[in-house]
Amino acid sequence: MDYSITAPAQVAGEIDLPASKSISNRVLIVNALSGGLCDIKNIARCDDTHAMTEALASGERLIDIGAAGTAMRFLTAYFSLQVGRTVTLDGTPRMRQRPIKTLADTLNSCGADIRYVVNDGYPPLEIHGCNYHCSQVSIDAAMSSQFISAILMIAPVIGCTEIMLKGKITSRPYIDMTLGIMADFGVESRFVGNKITLDGNGYTPPRGFLIENDWSAASYWYELQSLLPVSRISLKGLFRDSLQGDARVCDIFKFLGVESHGCGSYVDLRASRLHGGNLLDIDMSDTPDLAQTVVVTACLQGLHFNISGLQTLKIKETDRMEALRSQLLKLGYVIKASDGSLSWNGETVQAEACPIIETFDDHRMAMAFAPAAVKFPGIIISDAQVVSKSYPDYWEHLGKCGFVIKEVR
Repeated sequence: MDYSITAPAQVAGEIDLPASKSISNRVLIVNALSGGLCDIKNIARCDDTHAMTEALASGERLIDIGAAGTAMRFLTAYFSLQVGRTVTLDGTPRMRQRPIKTLADTLNSCGADIRYVVNDGYPPLEIHGCNYHCSQVSIDAAMSSQFISAILMIAPVIGCTEIMLKGKITSRPYIDMTLGIMADFGVESRFVGNKITLDGNGYTPPRGFLIENDWSAASYWYELQSLLPVSRISLKGLFRDSLQGDARVCDIFKFLGVESHGCGSYVDLRASRLHGGNLLDIDMSDTPDLAQTVVVTACLQGLHFNISGLQTLKIKETDRMEALRSQLLKLGYVIKASDGSLSWNGETVQAEACPIIETFDDHRMAMAFAPAAVKFPGIIISDAQVVSKSYPDYWEHLGKCGFVIKEVR
């Protein structure tokens, strides 16, 4: 289903953002590992978390998690410990292209029994659950923080108290998020340099856990506030001292003309002057999920940029670096992609008369490009329902704020 998007002159409204799928999926795994006794409130309602809850409840041998990358990584570790059970974990054709060798081979070195069904290093995986013990683990930190989080969450079960991270750490805030959730379930840790030390305790589940709303989803409203500065947008269910690394959107969007004013669980967005001159030079290795929003906003604002730390974008739902380059070209922006960086020096070409933005099965492509309707009325977002992966109510929320959204084919 494709949508034609026309933007209002301003946005005014209170947005009840979706719950964080990143926190939801971690809490679901940790709760399952600790006996499933915690009363979890505000679990995310989206495809990724649905895939996780269905998999955890399933008694089937074949488990298809679709496009849910987090579920694939976390469940690989989880099912490796389900003694006497064999599971084949599979997903979409794109999932079969997303590498998992670093995680699977590390788990096997600890004593797990995980086998590649089709191609070495990629899903589908045949996982034979068993008991194993490993006090120390060493893993490459450059590929994906989710590999590290997967191992961290099972560490108290396998007796692991030390994890050494090799190389440059990618998306560290997501590792900190995992450790924070584990602390709520009774496992304390220290993270110094490239070494994580756990206290050796097992999980003690709390009586309840409230999942906060999603800072990643908030970024698209920051984009709209930047592009429509007279807007008055209030975002619900967010906390500045959040476990989520993407709360850094507050700081990044200061460069893009947005100030954040917090009050309790609300964050009010207001326009300000653009900070930092005419060049946004930033390392986003800690917050790669914000990259699409920031890149699209900077182009639409005419702000030159050099954004580094984006190596992991190539193995996401799509190759996000190439997706950004190709789709921004339709809008007339000639950006350069190289060595994990995206840059734009202001070079433009003639934009397409009625651009159709391909989303490549990537929810963040749809949500980052929809606000471009401010500059390109009638822009078409292809396969618009892909937003259900993380923010099913996105189009409804835009509609309530004055956007005209029409199904075109």
